[in-house]
Amino acid sequence: MINTEKSLDIHDYTEIFLRRIWYIVIPFVVILVAASLYAFSLPKMYRATTLVLVTPQKVPEAFIRPTVTSKIEDRLQSISQEIMSRTRLEQVISEFKLYEEQAKSLSREEIIESMRKNIEVELKGKEGFFTVSYVGKDPKIVTLVTNKLASLFIEENLKLREQQAQGTSDFLSVELNATRAKLEEQEGMITQFKKRFMGELPEQREANLRILEQLQLQSQKISDNLKATQDRRVIIQKQLSDIKVQMAFGRPSGNPENPKEEGTATTTESNLSQSPLIDQKGLSYYEAQLNNGRNLLTALKSKYTGRHPDIVNTERYIAELEKKIEDMKAHGTVETTEGKETAISSSRVDPLVRAVENQLIATDFEIKRLVEEDSRIKARMAGFQARVENSPMRELAMSNLARDYQNTKESYQTLLKKSQEAEQAENLERRQKGEQFKVIDPARIPEKPVKGKIIKILLFGLLAGMGSGLGMAFVREQMDRSFRDAEDLEATVEFKVLANIPKIQKKAA
Repeated sequence: MINTEKSLDIHDYTEIFLRRIWYIVIPFVVILVAASLYAFSLPKMYRATTLVLVTPQKVPEAFIRPTVTSKIEDRLQSISQEIMSRTRLEQVISEFKLYEEQAKSLSREEIIESMRKNIEVELKGKEGFFTVSYVGKDPKIVTLVTNKLASLFIEENLKLREQQAQGTSDFLSVELNATRAKLEEQEGMITQFKKRFMGELPEQREANLRILEQLQLQSQKISDNLKATQDRRVIIQKQLSDIKVQMAFGRPSGNPENPKEEGTATTTESNLSQSPLIDQKGLSYYEAQLNNGRNLLTALKSKYTGRHPDIVNTERYIAELEKKIEDMKAHGTVETTEGKETAISSSRVDPLVRAVENQLIATDFEIKRLVEEDSRIKARMAGFQARVENSPMRELAMSNLARDYQNTKESYQTLLKKSQEAEQAENLERRQKGEQFKVIDPARIPEKPVKGKIIKILLFGLLAGMGSGLGMAFVREQMDRSFRDAEDLEATVEFKVLANIPKIQKKAA
């Protein structure tokens, strides 16, 4: 074509097509015939297909929840990758002795890749069913291989589900054991904390306050008793001083028992000594003191119980008087005083002094005992006061331990429930009660070969022939340097054409 800038219309294309008809037809016919010969000369290939149904879990999920929750598409793809692996395909090739002719010229990898191309897995429904197909030369072998592949899918699905269920159960078991150990450790920490701070725990605060109140009451009571005992000691000391003063003037005093004051029994000189002292016989004096002592003992027993110090001292005093009177009666000793103190008057006063001194000693012991008891109670009060003051800190620490323990316990309960569910799901898979693949339409021996490949080859030959013919016609037209019209001449010689003689065609006579 000389004028490349010329715009072509439908008439121009028609003229070019008619002019280059043989450049189009010859390549088209040659390629199409070659493709047809190649397609029909290929060996016959047969396809066998098996239909596999995805059956749901036989036990309702409301009772046992499955651990395998992946979609069928994902599991099918994973199973396909496993079955299409080199190891599995080599086993199938060896079992059915496939590709023996190709093994003479092809490598092992090429044969396995060829078999992968001949296997087709197609999912027909999202949760319903899928098909497994295989293409080969021998119809019987193709059927056997297809059924074998379907059984491999079923076995691999059961194995995969069981592995996932067991893996889930094992993982939860490990987590459960770790959580249990952590829970036991926290329980031990709480136990050690309670042992270490026993008495300062939050739940013991009310009891500590009640005990502290009781100790305060006891301390107050002991303080009152101590004050009364100290007052009584002062009175006894005064009585002892009075007796010693009277002894200095030669006049014996009475029994120094005290009258009641703040719960303590005391008596004055007139309680035990109301008879003549010096101008009276000694026997009458002791008998009068004995009667006064017995009266005082009766009064004391009506006020006190047990072995009260005043009762003990009075009984001892009465016993000494009784012994003294018996000795005097036995020896017939009766002495009187005539203006001077005799031996009997001296012996008459000694028991009074000893009784008062013994009572003073007992009072000192009582004061010492009360002081020691008050010290012990105050020490206990300080201890319980410290417990009450430390209780808020222990409560905060205990709250932190209890919170961590509660969180761990909840995690443990959750893991325990999940672990039990995982074990049930694992048993479900082992008994093959879970979701399964079931062959509902096994592969049959194909009666007709597959035509899909021939059609593809013929279609490819048709397109290739048309493309080659048009391509050759285009190249030939571009290489043609002939003048086809006035525009081609003007573009070449750059002269204006004045006239154009049309083509003269001969007509039949």
